[in-house]
Amino acid sequence: MTTTPRVQAVMLVAWPSFLMAAVLEMLVFALVDPHSLQGAGGVFSELSATTVYSLAFFLFWAAIAAAGALEHWLAAPADGPRSRAMPDAHGH
Repeated sequence: MTTTPRVQAVMLVAWPSFLMAAVLEMLVFALVDPHSLQGAGGVFSELSATTVYSLAFFLFWAAIAAAGALEHWLAAPADGPRSRAMPDAHGH
């Protein structure tokens, strides 16, 4: 099975961010009871614990994936259109 560079780039961001979201979820909810959350006008207190865990996990995953995608984009080699728009340190 062959994968395209785009699929590889997505997986380079998605898999580590998934793992880190799981770790962050465990750390946060080891210290915080989901029923004690009072934010958003008390919406969290009306939700089940499983729903709060799920929403938090996807929020963590999205935030970490966004950071990873930005890092991946910034670390891309300067051989595309951005290389002509941004001169190097010597002004060339």
